[in-house]
Amino acid sequence: MWSARPAPAVRPWVSAYTGWVSGPAPPGSHQGVPSGHLTFILCVEGAVELLRMPDPARAPGRFTAMVGGLHDAPAVVATGGAQTGLQLRLTWRGARALLGVPAGELAGDVVDLGALVGRGAVTLLDRLASTPDWPGRFALLDREFARLAERGRGDRGVAAEVGYAWDRLAETGGNLRIEELAREVGWSRRHLAGLFRRETGLAPKAAARVIRFERACDALRGPGPPSLARVAAEHGYVDQAHLSRDFRDLGGITATAWLAERPDVAAADAPDGPTVATRPQRRS
Repeated sequence: MWSARPAPAVRPWVSAYTGWVSGPAPPGSHQGVPSGHLTFILCVEGAVELLRMPDPARAPGRFTAMVGGLHDAPAVVATGGAQTGLQLRLTWRGARALLGVPAGELAGDVVDLGALVGRGAVTLLDRLASTPDWPGRFALLDREFARLAERGRGDRGVAAEVGYAWDRLAETGGNLRIEELAREVGWSRRHLAGLFRRETGLAPKAAARVIRFERACDALRGPGPPSLARVAAEHGYVDQAHLSRDFRDLGGITATAWLAERPDVAAADAPDGPTVATRPQRRS
């Protein structure tokens, strides 16, 4: 696996790139665990087969290019086929800026990229396939996303309070009480939850949980790696058992089993620092 940060102009929309190559292996499956980012996958070779969607009411599918919305339950992904591809961490703002849809419309689902952007999905895959190395592929995505963002609307039309609420949850690593967040925004908790879910796909409490869980998962994959108890203590969990419950509830798997599924990353830049929320101006 190879990892890189997008160009600074692209990071509001996509926070990380990861490329991978996997050879053929016996058939199996792994858990696609929730995170605070939408999952954006582009397969240069092979395809991704979803055996179970995060929302089990949605039909399984096979995709060469796909976007998965925010979710708080695991997906089940088939393994065993030879693949070369890229996985991107798409922000909820990036769904609007790059794909033209609010992230809330993709919640719990996985959608073929072609259904969102048309023939441009095939063209992008062809260009990635003809690019011989990973730095070149990452640079190609930087250029393409910068172009799409210029043409898009960004987060215009999104209530400033929703953006502020998400940024505060990210800034605190998911460790902010929703009652306090609603007071900061100046809305009732119910009103905040409705508009927040409509835009992002998750209610604030669920978003806080998956943001904290994503940070913990990133730490467990880091150098070392640190112990489960240490990660729990450093990311706002009451104790190790609390983090273990989140692995069971959100990932459908133990932390040990999840780590055994994850290969090492060959080259990775440091992740972005915390977002600093700017309080929205109150309306008169």
